[in-house]
Amino acid sequence: MDTKRLLLFFILSFSLIMLWERYQSMQAPVGPASMAEAPPTAAPATPQSAGTSNLASQAAPTTGGGLAKGRRIRVETDLFRAEIDENGGDIRHLELLRHRASGDAEGPLVLLSDAAKPYVIQSGLTGAGLPNHRTVFAAEADSYAMTEGKDTLEVSLRAVSGDVEVTRTYVFHRGQYVVDVRLDTRNGGAQAVATSAYFQMLRHGDAPADAQKFQSTYTGPVVYNDADKYHKVDFESVRKGKAEYARQGKDGWVALIQHYFLTAWLPAEGSSRENYIDALANDVYRVGVKTTVTEIAAGQTGSATMRLYAGPQEQDRLAALAPGLDLTTDYGWLTIIAKPMFKFLSFLHDLVGNWGVAIILLTVIVKGLFYPLSATSYRSMAKMRVVAPKLQQLKERYGDDKQRMQVELMKLYQTEKINPLGGCLPILVQIPVFIALYYALIASVELRHAPFYGWITDLSAPDPFYVLPILMGISMILQSRLNPPPPDPIQAKVMQIMPIAFSVFFFFFASGLVLYWLVNNVLSIAQQWRINTVMEREKAAERR
Repeated sequence: MDTKRLLLFFILSFSLIMLWERYQSMQAPVGPASMAEAPPTAAPATPQSAGTSNLASQAAPTTGGGLAKGRRIRVETDLFRAEIDENGGDIRHLELLRHRASGDAEGPLVLLSDAAKPYVIQSGLTGAGLPNHRTVFAAEADSYAMTEGKDTLEVSLRAVSGDVEVTRTYVFHRGQYVVDVRLDTRNGGAQAVATSAYFQMLRHGDAPADAQKFQSTYTGPVVYNDADKYHKVDFESVRKGKAEYARQGKDGWVALIQHYFLTAWLPAEGSSRENYIDALANDVYRVGVKTTVTEIAAGQTGSATMRLYAGPQEQDRLAALAPGLDLTTDYGWLTIIAKPMFKFLSFLHDLVGNWGVAIILLTVIVKGLFYPLSATSYRSMAKMRVVAPKLQQLKERYGDDKQRMQVELMKLYQTEKINPLGGCLPILVQIPVFIALYYALIASVELRHAPFYGWITDLSAPDPFYVLPILMGISMILQSRLNPPPPDPIQAKVMQIMPIAFSVFFFFFASGLVLYWLVNNVLSIAQQWRINTVMEREKAAERR
């Protein structure tokens, strides 16, 4: 098997795996019940350990997506445009002002919404009758905006239930995607109140509508702690009751991630907490953190605060917030290679100011580093090309005797000093790097809506005019002609069809990825042509 066939086989296999993953996610079944039956967190009247989860049902009238709606409080900062619903005090709508919507949609990207497939932020207290995400809260104003000279904006909502008064405060920070969510609970009764606070994301199980087809990316919960590190908990496992993750601890965080963006609850390090991930109805899930049960004495006030991150998967920003949070940029099983490659790509971008040019430079550098291995592979292929007439003679002479054909073939390899595996082994070493670079290019939000030149205005989206995939196909045709022709006629026809088939396939790939493959192919053609030429000259000189 020569290098070209091995490379094409690898690409096809890898692509089929991605397509299968995409198909499986699209075929996931939907929950049978109504989302209106989703219970809020509840707790008994007496304190209990943080390891016991109490989830009791409460019915409530619902509309649109199963969430009851009330007056909307509008909030605008330098990074967010948000809507908080007084029914529950939830963040029901959140736009990221510095990130545009995908496709033909105009305006900022909508990360959170309470539409037909909800994705919202909720919090509340456990315990019968205590304010939770089904309680009606009241705000003092209809809208809030961050003013010049102010680094924070506080939005408070108040709810009263019996002798207990709860003030939920959202603290927005200038230049940050972090929102502090604080619950201040005042016990105005004569008896102590035992309760805990919970902070959760409620989300439909489908991937975002703008998710790229033919590119396998993960949408779902993630749990991180020092012991188990980064752990994905897919929706299917949650739905089947087979989810395994760290439920209790004093470190780490929980998150919901999708392509390029995430929401995460970031408890204070060293504070006891209980993580939970539940399947509700209609393919809706909740992912959250509950604090330990505390007792608030009569006439006293208790407070619970949790940081919420809602924004892009920018690695430097995430790494500064919490240990392991930068791992939400999902580079797959080759993170150890992909992460430093993206760091270097970012360095090149800082030098040239264009992500497309940075991809080209990275491709050239990677190709240069692997030059010795590639040269070994291409020399083996060049030798095979030179002895192709002799191979054809052997086939004509011993084609019906496979055993004799194999013996004569090995003699020819020994005479010509050809290693039949010489073209395969070098490319096998490079495959992990190719896969890692693939993930680095499709998973990094920095490339989203990043322009190259001309018609390429978004390196994370397919080429709108298919120019790069067509050039990619042409380069594959040229490269195949530099390879020794397959002795089998069927293989030869397959090799002729493959460039066209892969060109069509690359129509759906991100243009940044196609740009990488195109540049890599052009460099390979130049290198292979040079080695072929040198080998043919050396062989001609030997015949004289």
